[in-house]
Amino acid sequence: MRDPKLPPPATARRPTPGLAGTLRRHSAWLLLAWFALSVCLFLSAAPPAASPLLRPAVLLRNTKPRALAAAATTSRPPVRIYVYDLPARFNRDWAAADPRCARHLFAAEVALHDALLGCPAARADRPEDADLFFVPVYVSCNFSTANGLPSLSHARGLLADAVALVRREMPYWNRSAGADHVFVASHDFGACFHPMEDVAVADGIPEFLKKSILLQTFGVHGPHVCQEAEHVVIPPHVPPEVALELPEPEKARRDIFAFFRGKMEVHPKNISGRFYSKKVRTELLQRYGRNSKFYLKRKRYDDYRSEMARSLFCLCPLGWAPWSPRLVESVLLGCVPVIIADDIRLPFPSVLRWQDISLQVAEKDVASLETVLDHVVATNLSVIQKNLWDPVKRKALVFNRPLQEGDATWQVLRELEALLDRSQRRRRSRVGSSRR
Repeated sequence: MRDPKLPPPATARRPTPGLAGTLRRHSAWLLLAWFALSVCLFLSAAPPAASPLLRPAVLLRNTKPRALAAAATTSRPPVRIYVYDLPARFNRDWAAADPRCARHLFAAEVALHDALLGCPAARADRPEDADLFFVPVYVSCNFSTANGLPSLSHARGLLADAVALVRREMPYWNRSAGADHVFVASHDFGACFHPMEDVAVADGIPEFLKKSILLQTFGVHGPHVCQEAEHVVIPPHVPPEVALELPEPEKARRDIFAFFRGKMEVHPKNISGRFYSKKVRTELLQRYGRNSKFYLKRKRYDDYRSEMARSLFCLCPLGWAPWSPRLVESVLLGCVPVIIADDIRLPFPSVLRWQDISLQVAEKDVASLETVLDHVVATNLSVIQKNLWDPVKRKALVFNRPLQEGDATWQVLRELEALLDRSQRRRRSRVGSSRR
């Protein structure tokens, strides 16, 4: 779908205040923010009823999180996020049409929106006080394809319409060209909006999003067209109850050595003419399909998570994209993730030291996988499991509703705060250079 043309920005706007000045001017909010988020974290509240376009909803984050920033020595102003109240056709109508919208692997766009709105005690009425602006558009809820997976054919048009509306009705996009606006792109290749990498790369990120901040599941080390915008890597969505419906990881009986259930092509060239999983899943099936230590299944099974909970190692090979929900499911169920996806960037590395809780095997080394796993069992499996079973790490990958201290939404806010800090340092550096 072609992006609709956006209206030109307004010509007369108030000058944008500098970030440092904004933070100093609003430091008086500090004590109020501390109290507000404390109330928010311990009280559940339903999202507010619908009201006319663009009602503000500002989330004030705790300025000094007890569990995650204990090393901080000085208090700092909170990140304040203004949530646009867009017409329901951009979000709530999609969620009402199909319950899968709020629960499937791309549902971080819904969960983050709910978590921000679910904290009424921390909501402010002045968008001028916000550091960032959240644009809630659900583009992953069009389950119209023949296989029942979400279609992204409408994504660019729907987002372009939302941006046009925001530009027309409110001044904040135009003053920064969208640089302080946040979108969720929880799809295979982020805001490139296509599940096939070659098509995603050819299409690229829409021009109107390239200056904004993207929260996306896709991330790789090194340059890539689909991450040519400011972004934060987030985990794929897995329903929070997954962590509660099975035995605690340390108490589970693990009688499966290595587990994978999912799509494995006998012939790796897909009907589209592309090689699925870069042939990795096909090689897994060919090499280990008859190996009794490997529990590899191609057919769907609704209770597959019970199999993961019984496994020592859960294989997480790439599919079309490097990431998959198996990564989060493995951590929640205490099964050591074995990531086979070269150059993948993983979410929240400052909290989740992935090298301590998972294994990464190069795509070219699939032939040596059994040897690698046997070596881990003989040496440091118990150390990895102890790190993996830490409740703090499991919580960091779950989008709770309402928001909870330490959960995935909390981690996103920490990442956004760090992003603002980097922006402030770059601005200071530019100012310093201009004065020399």
